[in-house]
Amino acid sequence: MIHHFFFKLFLTILGACSISTAVCQPIANTYPNKSITIIVPYSTGSTADLLARNIGNKLSLKWNVSVIIDNRPGAAGVIGTDAVAKAKGDGYVLLFTATSHASVPAIKEKLPYDPINSFTPICLLSTSAMGFVISPTLPFQNFPDFLSYVKSHPNAYSYSSPGSGTTQHLVMELLKQKTGMEILHVPYKGISGAITDVLGGHVQASIVSLQAANAYIQSGQLKMLAILSDERSKVFPTVPTLKQQGINEVIDTWYGVLAPAKMPPEVVMKLNAEINNILLSSEIQELMTKQGLISQGGSPDKMLLQLQNEIPKWKSVVKNGHINTE
Repeated sequence: MIHHFFFKLFLTILGACSISTAVCQPIANTYPNKSITIIVPYSTGSTADLLARNIGNKLSLKWNVSVIIDNRPGAAGVIGTDAVAKAKGDGYVLLFTATSHASVPAIKEKLPYDPINSFTPICLLSTSAMGFVISPTLPFQNFPDFLSYVKSHPNAYSYSSPGSGTTQHLVMELLKQKTGMEILHVPYKGISGAITDVLGGHVQASIVSLQAANAYIQSGQLKMLAILSDERSKVFPTVPTLKQQGINEVIDTWYGVLAPAKMPPEVVMKLNAEINNILLSSEIQELMTKQGLISQGGSPDKMLLQLQNEIPKWKSVVKNGHINTE
């Protein structure tokens, strides 16, 4: 009887150990074992959407699981972003987001999520240069000449943006605060109208992403006076940066991957490592070049730092400029 008791006890302990071992196995060994959903809080065809589809396809091939792209545009990205914030942090719901994730907290006092604490940073995908453009009918050949005229003729000129509170709007407001120029804001409902009215001379200037305005700049329909990045654009090597023209400011747009909060660290690192590998592929590099993007990659901390730096910057711009976009 004693031997029988100890034998049953041994089997019980053995079973418990087996269960414990299974539970304690690194989650990364079994991740992913079902479909992954990538939520894009912008419309189909946007740069974030293109990155999500191309990178998602490579993740699907690598891990042999379905990767579903779920576009949820609206409210400057808040609708889709909130869906990710409320999802389970297990690695099966990801957010492919952009600069607006950092600028929206500046223009909306109440958000249904915390832009940093509600998420787990995964990877900074890329940055993108922006340019300061004017109508080619204007006589200015560089940014200092334009600035000098505008400062001596307050509010004689106006600039367009895709809408109040958009990245382009806030970037120009930042430049106004840095340089002291006074120029009127004319918001449009989207980038198309904003660019079209600069082409037509109805407004004199705008801030544009290079991928959105590339064709117009190349054809001479828009005149670009400055690149807002740290270095000159390979596509427009003759256009100097703001820094090279005496304005010490660097402003890039960016694209990155976040996930819900409280993600298992091993899953975070597995996702980060694989996305970094994908960014090095020739197909993604070619896509980046066509879209005017500069590939980034790096650790999750690099993505976190991007948010930590940008969120207070845009809040300061809105506060100092007394901008009301609600």
